[in-house]
Amino acid sequence: MRYFLAKTDPETYTVDQLAKEKKTVWDGVTNPQAVRAIREMRPGDRVLIYHSGGQAAIVGLAKVISEPRPDPKNVKSAVVELEFLRMIDPPVTLAAIKQSHLFDDWALVRQGRLSTMAVPDEFVEWLRKQTKTKID
Repeated sequence: MRYFLAKTDPETYTVDQLAKEKKTVWDGVTNPQAVRAIREMRPGDRVLIYHSGGQAAIVGLAKVISEPRPDPKNVKSAVVELEFLRMIDPPVTLAAIKQSHLFDDWALVRQGRLSTMAVPDEFVEWLRKQTKTKID
């Protein structure tokens, strides 16, 4: 099982909406590096849901429930289906991640505009210590 991070602007789609809907098709990704991350996802992988913008924090956990497939709206993109698992309590902010200086080489810190990315195993271990939420 691998971990990924997917950013969403809360003005467009929130983790609360995902929790209410239970499942969604994760689409709208256009950056080639982010699309590559979606194409690497497999059923059972976990996805950290990150609110960008004002909050800038990891706020939820989802599970990949489909194989990646071409985005019907954009031939250069890919989509995957996600199922909501749980909220992250408390949310883990980008500021806290940066203050740790443990992940300065990770794309979340280095490439602020990248919307979807793989998550280093070391970060998952660190995240488990930062929150009361079960990160499985």
